[in-house]
Amino acid sequence: MNNPSEPSPSSEIRPADALAELALNLRWSWHHAHQELWGRLEPELWEHTHNPWIVLQTASRQKLDTALADPDFRRLLDQLLQEKREAEQAATWFGATHAEAPLHTIAYFSMEYMLSEALPIYSGGLGNVAGDQLKAASDLGVPVIGIGLLYQQGYFRQEFDSSGAQQALFPFNEPGQLPIKPLRDESGEWLRLPLALPGLRLWVRTWQVQVGRTVLYLLDTNDPANPPAYRGITSELYGGGPELRLRQEYLLGIVGWRLLRALGMRPEVCHLNEGHAAFAVLERARSFMADNHASFEVALQATRAGNVFTTHTAVEAGFDRFAADLMEKYFKVYAEKGLGISIAELLKMGRMNPDDGAEPFNMAFLALRGSGSVNGVSRLHGEVSRRLFQSLFPRWPHEEVPVGHVTNGVHVPTWECLHANELWNMASGRDRWKGELDTVEQEVRGLSDPELWQLRANGRRNLIEFTRKRLGRQRASQGASGEEVAAATQVLDPDTLTLGFARRFATYKRPNLLLHDPERLASILTSRRHPVQLILAGKAHPQDAPGQAMVKQWNDFIRRPDVCANVVYLSDYDMLLTQQLVEGVDLWVNTPRRPWEASGTSGMKVLANGGLNLSELDGWWVEAYRPDIGWAIGDGKEHGDDPAWDAAEAEQLYGLLEQQVAPEFYERDDRGVPRRWVARMRESMACLTPQFSANRAVREYTDEHYLPAAMAYCKRARDQGKLGVDLSIWRRTIEAHWARVRFGAVTVTTEGGEHRFDVQVYLDDLKPEWVGVELYAAGVDGGAPVRQPIQSREALVGSAGGYVYSGRVPAERAASDYTARMIPFHSDAMVPLEASEILWQK
Repeated sequence: MNNPSEPSPSSEIRPADALAELALNLRWSWHHAHQELWGRLEPELWEHTHNPWIVLQTASRQKLDTALADPDFRRLLDQLLQEKREAEQAATWFGATHAEAPLHTIAYFSMEYMLSEALPIYSGGLGNVAGDQLKAASDLGVPVIGIGLLYQQGYFRQEFDSSGAQQALFPFNEPGQLPIKPLRDESGEWLRLPLALPGLRLWVRTWQVQVGRTVLYLLDTNDPANPPAYRGITSELYGGGPELRLRQEYLLGIVGWRLLRALGMRPEVCHLNEGHAAFAVLERARSFMADNHASFEVALQATRAGNVFTTHTAVEAGFDRFAADLMEKYFKVYAEKGLGISIAELLKMGRMNPDDGAEPFNMAFLALRGSGSVNGVSRLHGEVSRRLFQSLFPRWPHEEVPVGHVTNGVHVPTWECLHANELWNMASGRDRWKGELDTVEQEVRGLSDPELWQLRANGRRNLIEFTRKRLGRQRASQGASGEEVAAATQVLDPDTLTLGFARRFATYKRPNLLLHDPERLASILTSRRHPVQLILAGKAHPQDAPGQAMVKQWNDFIRRPDVCANVVYLSDYDMLLTQQLVEGVDLWVNTPRRPWEASGTSGMKVLANGGLNLSELDGWWVEAYRPDIGWAIGDGKEHGDDPAWDAAEAEQLYGLLEQQVAPEFYERDDRGVPRRWVARMRESMACLTPQFSANRAVREYTDEHYLPAAMAYCKRARDQGKLGVDLSIWRRTIEAHWARVRFGAVTVTTEGGEHRFDVQVYLDDLKPEWVGVELYAAGVDGGAPVRQPIQSREALVGSAGGYVYSGRVPAERAASDYTARMIPFHSDAMVPLEASEILWQK
């Protein structure tokens, strides 16, 4: 709060400029007080758009003057401006814990970002993760810079026709109505970057989005100086064919890195959020070549240590692939003149079999081969990803394929409702998501049963009110009668158990599992003793006919007279709708086919608002589920698309709803509080909300990936890449001699509770210090495998390159459990990521 004796912040600048300063910083998207400010200027416009920049441009001068003359409005404006400026100057978690670290900039590349409905440049989960991580980086002070694309149409908008079939619409994103601004150079000129494509030169416009402390830079080709066909490179997200996708990914990775260079930035770390951005690997290496007069090989060795690759794909078909002739069209000149290599050498980086000229170029393979750290987005997805990339590491055990995991989390301040925010403030303070979360769990457990149940009641009531209004507009846009539009005000009940199901409608997500037995579902919904209501949302890709058929199937079911008051399918699933759903649903239902849900974040969003989860044991729920905090279906195994298993899980789902979920919700004490349900709420909020927050995820990325990557990159880049040169020599030498490396005799003696192994090895011309020899034993009962390094003891008499390696292991296991193996070794190399050779004793 301002000191009355000091001038207010808005008095120091023109009030209109103060409003613009707030409107053009997306910090407002996760601070509830801003909603009151913008809602006062244009209430209806704010309700439909949640875009303060549109509100500010639409409001008349008279409205602005009236609002600014209102002491309450002016006081709120001053407060928000003061809070923003104080936040920009406040100490941060990163500054307090890593001030001396060699990490000043992390360049974060993603095809999409879900930051606000005011900036519709997202499709779903990938953008959700990217947007939430940018916001958490702002809260924590982690020096992240985002790079993305500004789409003229973004992802499609959804409506239903009168028959309930999905219709795809593509409204235009008018940049002047988005909370962004042109990026200008020091002279004030709009920064436009040249882009050379086959046969012509294009201009790429640049934009700046302020996300709290963090900045997101966006690129687009809709420049009037470009030919019409090329202005549409950034026309839509995930639209068009392979050539459009290749152009977009060229723009994101290569021009995105060039933008950072044009701004004078030299990021230590480059984070590739999915393989779409993998071309940044090449441009980063090219920049290093220019700065240090290095070869591409050395430049890649130096820079890859600073690249972090996060894969979100759970099936091999999900990787972007491009035909060789298409790659040659766009990259032949770039490879030869920019990188100093042939197009054939470049194509090898994106192939499983580098010598197969017919194999398409795989962007995930390029990302992995160009990075020093690779991770999936949940523990289970890490296991799945190790299987997907196993082919790049032949003969290595599955568990040693170099893919870890950082489980996704959501930016809680974005998804918690106003009432939840007030409760969390009371329990854990206003700054709870800006640092460590060690005390949050215990603090939330102090909230009383009535407080928690009131949170649920308020959220459900708000959701029902929102749903009725939106459904009325939806029916009106479908051409429904006045009676049908008016009937929307009567659907659902604010005291009934409310389920939410909102997903992309794709077959692997099984959005129709609840419809497996329509009569059984209808019986659950219309139970007189334990009634249930369901709110659905979700889009099917315009090219996904099976997904669209499932949309139609649900709309047909909803028209049944016996269930039409208990089920609503809201069209155009977007961020604004999601925020309303996660505020109000009592139970979030998720039914993907294991293991195809890489992580999933929708169920995480209900946690802070007291919502519970009933989900397949897949993605994040494998780590989160406990019987006292929610419900699960499935047996933790993979069954493919077996119809019999789908039927079994549908039966399990119905049984849980009938026998456990609904009875527990309606079991009340003398004050009307369902004590057992609230106990689940408390445990879910306390244990899961911090664990599955973007705060935790970004701190984990920082500590376990960004900081090690920065240190490794700085070490390799020092002295014009001297260590990169050494590693390149080591790598080439390993490749040249590995085929002639072999094992000789192995002898084992057992005494004193130990097995002693003496292993003869023949290293050809390799130095002993360039090879690691280990004793390996597979893990027992799910335990970790044993990897026991053994040391070179002496050279073999009369042998060039022959040595005896010796070592001991406990005799708790049979000596026959152990196998000797050889792998490349360098103290600064990442094995097997940078050297996948391995030789096993036969």
